[in-house]
Amino acid sequence: MDVLLSSAYLAPVQYYTKLLQCAGGTAYIEACDSYTKQTYRNRCMIVDANGPLALTIPTEKSEEGHCLMRDIRISEHGNWRHRHWNALEAAYRHTPFFLYYEDDFRPFYEQKIESLYDFNLGLTRLICDLIGIDVTLTPTTEYTMLGETNMEDLRESIHPKQAWQTDTSFTPKEYYQVFKEKHGFIPNMSIADLLFNMGPESILTLHESNSRR
Repeated sequence: MDVLLSSAYLAPVQYYTKLLQCAGGTAYIEACDSYTKQTYRNRCMIVDANGPLALTIPTEKSEEGHCLMRDIRISEHGNWRHRHWNALEAAYRHTPFFLYYEDDFRPFYEQKIESLYDFNLGLTRLICDLIGIDVTLTPTTEYTMLGETNMEDLRESIHPKQAWQTDTSFTPKEYYQVFKEKHGFIPNMSIADLLFNMGPESILTLHESNSRR
């Protein structure tokens, strides 16, 4: 079944199990909802030597108040691209696969992409390609009200303030994490954590984390 998802920055593992569920189909990525802060739209969670770390992309303030996701522009405040890349490199440079994927990710932190939606979508397409998730990612062209689509609507179900344990179709499979001995296994971190630690085996972890398999 096709799914409807919110845009997300280096989304958590849970998000990618949903993309894997509709492999061979289409995942519609919402572009026409009102932009909301403190969500995965502009924030991801990685694991560094000190534990979970949030990386947040700054956005330009809209003079109109409410703004559609597709219209949100990335702010250049605080040299965030440099800080995010340094944080990713510090957290994952000793993982088995960071050097292998480094050249794929680095351009996103060197090029000036103004649209947050385009930035997220480009990263999501790259990650699906690297992992081997055969899904078509399609931007929405209008907002669909809740309950008005036959697609599985997951736009509000994956959220930093909503515990992943409420998702009965997601059971995170434990995998190798470079700081596991220090912090223990930390589930449902950014897909970057899974990919840099597990490489080509990431898709197996996603399959094993999908309770619908």
